[in-house]
Amino acid sequence: MQVYSPNGGTWINAAQLKAQSDAMHQKLQPYGYKYINIDAGWNDGVDAYGRPKPSTALFPNGFQEVIDHIHANGQKVGIYSIPGISPALRQANLPVFGHPECRTGDLALQPLQQADYWGFGHRIDMAKPCAQAYLNSIADLYAEWGIDFLKFDSVTPGSGHNDLSMDARAEVAGWSQALTPHGIWFELSWALDINYADYWKQYANGWRIDWDVECYCPGQALTAWPNISRLFPKLADWWRHAGPGGWNDLDSLNVGNGAMDGLTQDERRTAATLWAVSAAPFYLGNDLTQLDQFGLSLLTNTEVIAVNQAGRPAQPVSTATDQQVWYSLNADSSYTVALFNLGGSPSTVTANWSDLGLAGGAQVRDLWAKQDLGSFASGFTATAVPAHGVRLLKVTPQAGSTISVNDDDQRVEYAGTWQRNGGREVTTITDSLAVTTVDTTAGGTAPAAGVRTTEVNNDNPAINYTGTWSRSWSRGLGDYQDDVQYAETNGDAFSYTFTGTGVDYVTEKHASQGDVDIYVDGVFKQTVSTYQASGRGAQQVVYSISGLTNGIHTIRGVKKSGQFILLDKFNIRTPGGVRTVSLNNNDAQITYTGSWGNSTGRGFGDYRDDVQYAEANDDAFSSTFAGTGVDYVTETHPSQGEVDIYIDGTFKQTVNTSQASGRGVQQVVYSISGLANGTHTIRGVKKSGQFILVDRLDIRQPSLLTPDTAVFDKKASAQADVVVQLGRPASDLTSIQRGGTTLVNGTDYTTSGAVVTIKKSYLAAQPIGYSSLAFTFRSDYRDDIHAATANGASFEFAFKGTSVTWLTAVAPDQGEADVYVDNVLIQRVNLQSSTRGTLQSVFTRSALSNTDHVLRIVKVSGTVLRNDMIRYTIS
Repeated sequence: MQVYSPNGGTWINAAQLKAQSDAMHQKLQPYGYKYINIDAGWNDGVDAYGRPKPSTALFPNGFQEVIDHIHANGQKVGIYSIPGISPALRQANLPVFGHPECRTGDLALQPLQQADYWGFGHRIDMAKPCAQAYLNSIADLYAEWGIDFLKFDSVTPGSGHNDLSMDARAEVAGWSQALTPHGIWFELSWALDINYADYWKQYANGWRIDWDVECYCPGQALTAWPNISRLFPKLADWWRHAGPGGWNDLDSLNVGNGAMDGLTQDERRTAATLWAVSAAPFYLGNDLTQLDQFGLSLLTNTEVIAVNQAGRPAQPVSTATDQQVWYSLNADSSYTVALFNLGGSPSTVTANWSDLGLAGGAQVRDLWAKQDLGSFASGFTATAVPAHGVRLLKVTPQAGSTISVNDDDQRVEYAGTWQRNGGREVTTITDSLAVTTVDTTAGGTAPAAGVRTTEVNNDNPAINYTGTWSRSWSRGLGDYQDDVQYAETNGDAFSYTFTGTGVDYVTEKHASQGDVDIYVDGVFKQTVSTYQASGRGAQQVVYSISGLTNGIHTIRGVKKSGQFILLDKFNIRTPGGVRTVSLNNNDAQITYTGSWGNSTGRGFGDYRDDVQYAEANDDAFSSTFAGTGVDYVTETHPSQGEVDIYIDGTFKQTVNTSQASGRGVQQVVYSISGLANGTHTIRGVKKSGQFILVDRLDIRQPSLLTPDTAVFDKKASAQADVVVQLGRPASDLTSIQRGGTTLVNGTDYTTSGAVVTIKKSYLAAQPIGYSSLAFTFRSDYRDDIHAATANGASFEFAFKGTSVTWLTAVAPDQGEADVYVDNVLIQRVNLQSSTRGTLQSVFTRSALSNTDHVLRIVKVSGTVLRNDMIRYTIS
């Protein structure tokens, strides 16, 4: 119970708290509610040792009387605190209880730093033994009073400060150390930074994932629908971090009284459902003496409470629309399924069993209605779910159904050191076969084999334009992507920095155009004419260079004469056999040390419109990747300076990210290729300038297609099928597409083992020019795996069923694993493969008795062991 009142701390007086305790005892305690948590305002000043002292105005008979009353009702008591030490307490220089050698005047970190969101106090220097002694003295006092719960507010990173300009982590660890011996629950608040989720899980029992749910509209309501709906995308990221030992806190649940909640009845039920399926604590924000009947029905539904107390946080199938299905797999093989309609009008919401990992029929029960709905073969559709409404279901698979369990399910228990993903996962990958179609009958020339050509349109944000340029689109004149960039003033210029071995400048030729000076890497190369006496030539290659060293180069064109200069596109040539994967600056695969922030919505042409930035020298970024090369791509600007680049711990180069004027976006400032195919780490350290920025990293990996370039000649006697060797098992290939149109297996192409043959009949029907066939390979199950590197690391999965199958990755870096069922070694499986494969069935055990079983996998050899999915059959 946590109540917000516009009267602030004056509301939480002794009489009110005892009344709340009595109301809970009468109405809610039989259903498991047991905490009376008192928020900010309970204390007033400090004692002679700098420890918080309860307010005598609020508690005229002493705070202990209130605590004793709550305990007498069989309940627990919680109070509130924030990080730091106040200026007044620092100046008072009081002794620390039990440690006369310690004084409060010595506890603040020097130089002084702000400790909390509001600036009430200074950060404590937890490196000093006296700081821990001070926290211990307060925790000991709380324990003497009988305190059971502490909410620690304004914790950073979080609470509106995620850039480490404020950092309460050391105090969190100190408070955890002080409270743990007393068994006091430790709750962190608010909007904690998910990048430090493992830290919060190490030291706390719960953590607020967002801002206050209250709307702070006194006299009107406690909350509002937008404050509820914004939690869904947060939970889509946070759900996996909750579990036994620590839980996601959604703030107070304000659904108990329609007159004060600020929500419709459907919205109240939706909020209660979200808290329940998220296994979030039911901290009630209502006046418990004023609960209405509908509110009581929500808060005392035993089937919904059982969902909450099962401790199985739900995850979304997708958050792409307002009609969302969230689910969790329970210990008894049933599913909890919530069908949310977050839209503003009634809608249909469908749960497909396959999306949950269930193959087979199931019985369905409505938990709010407490009604069995019947058996459903492949899914359940709820019609006319109200605006902002929900249906909450229990889905019980029928005999013979199979259940697929992801590696991150709570029922999978890991022993040893395991990491989720860490660059060892495979997401859905699309690799392109670059096809150049020519017709030598008509005088066409076939390009050199083994060269990949990528087309870069004129509106690519990495192209820099100087002078006055405009874009003309929907011209209908045959331009690439039907647009061009143009300028009229001599001296206006374009430039583009690329990685490759060659480039074509492609533009329109027309009588209104003239000469353009071309520079490559700052060296004048040629004056080209874009003039054509009559007519209009679209997509004309007016300048081309090949044979450059594979690396970073810049082409620049300067208008010299004519009325206009136009740019349509560039053709960039790179060696075949390599594909590039781009990591945005906020990708979990990139780690940052120091004080970094994220700037979004800049509108400067950044990749995905955001960058990470830092200001202090020696702040750094690093990323461990699998591949043969990497590019550091960032903005260049006068405010930036030098960055030291390290590869695998070895200093490589100091790169300059400054430019004299203007702003260069998506600039490749460092590139390395030719690394041994494997795991590498790039690290960049700020050396000078006001800022260091990271926009993205481009990782080069061997292509999954051999070859990944092809030339098809339409000349009848020269036509031939294109044969491609896959670098993944054929079972991993999900589709081949050209321009969004899917090729038909058996008609447009065939597969044989790991070989794909594109039929000449299909290729002959394609237009002359460059095209790309996109080969899409499936991901690991749900885009993730768990991995361990130490031999002896293991995991277990308990189930009741008649068969079990382990499906996981095979790869060159894997070795052998021992598989046990019910503590009996059944098989040693070999997971090594010349190529990386996903969802390979490596072990199956059937004809088991329909009783409880335990599957156990132990790493024996190889660099790494991956776990992806377990599938079992129930009877």
